[in-house]
Amino acid sequence: MATSSILTNIKITDPKKVEDFVEALDISAHEPERIPSKPIIPLVTNIGEIRKFMGMENRENE
Repeated sequence: MATSSILTNIKITDPKKVEDFVEALDISAHEPERIPSKPIIPLVTNIGEIRKFMGMENRENE
């Protein structure tokens, strides 16, 4: 994954660019959350439901 770009330190020396950067951060923080274009598939975490899905409902401790 590209984590190096996230963890990079930046140095902004121009006061106008600092203001623009802070304003952009503020605007992005107040934007509404993204609405998925397709329905979200729920995660199945219940072991019984997983066994049922995998056709293993009659097996014990596999």
